[in-house]
Amino acid sequence: MTFWKGDAIHPLDESQGHPGAIMVNIILIGAQGSGKGTQAERLAQNLGIHHVSSGDLFRKASEEGTELGRKARLYLDRGELVPDDLTVSMILHYIAESNYMRDGVLLDGFPRTIAQAQALDRGLLSADRHIDCAVYLNVPHEVLLSRLSGRYICRAAQHVYNRETNPPKVPGICDLDGSELYQRPDDQGSAVQKRLNIFFEETIRLLDYYQKQGKLVEVNGNQPIEQVQETLLEVIRHFMAERS
Repeated sequence: MTFWKGDAIHPLDESQGHPGAIMVNIILIGAQGSGKGTQAERLAQNLGIHHVSSGDLFRKASEEGTELGRKARLYLDRGELVPDDLTVSMILHYIAESNYMRDGVLLDGFPRTIAQAQALDRGLLSADRHIDCAVYLNVPHEVLLSRLSGRYICRAAQHVYNRETNPPKVPGICDLDGSELYQRPDDQGSAVQKRLNIFFEETIRLLDYYQKQGKLVEVNGNQPIEQVQETLLEVIRHFMAERS
C-alpha cells in the first residue's frame, strides 16, 4: 500500500498493521491556514488511506516545468484558484492512474468549487465509487490571518511550520529533512487576504453541497494539532459506523 506525501510516493509500513485502517473516501475542507495539510497527512496515515494534495501536485508539476505546472503557477502565485478544467482533469487522471480509490483516499485541496465537486462525483460514479465523508475544519477568520502570516514551508517536501504555533527546532530549517524554509508568495501581502476571500465566497459553498448529500461533518480546527487529529479520527469513525 502507498500514500501521497509531499512530492513523492512513499510506502506505508505494512509491518505496523495499521489497526485503525478503514476503507473510506474523504474530502478535507478548510481555508488556507486551517492546518488542513498537516492534519491530512496524519489522518491518511492513521486511517491507512492515500493522501492526495492538489497543491502538492500543482507545485510538483511546476517544479518539473510541465505545461500544466506553468499554467497553474500563474494562478497560484496570485492567490487565485486554478481553473476547473485544469484541476479536474489533473486530479481525476491521477486518481485513476494510481488506482487509489481501491484502498481509500483523502482529497486535500480539491474540490474547491461546486463545479469541481460535481465533476468529481461524475468521475467517481463512472468507476462505481463515491465520496463517503466531507470534513470541514472550522477556524475563525482572524486566526487564519495570523497563522498565514507566520507560515513557512520546507523546499524539499512542503512540510509546514508556523512561527507561533508550530516553529521548527532550528529557525529556517526543516526538522524532518534539513531543507530551507521559505514563505510562499501566496502567503504574503494582499495574496493572503485574496485567498481567504475566495474561500469564504466560493469554497464555503461546498458545505451546503455535501450537507444536502448527508456527508458533511464539522471539526473545530482552532485547537492544538494533536487534539484536532484525535477529534477528526473520532468523528470520521463514528460517522462511518453510523452509515454501515
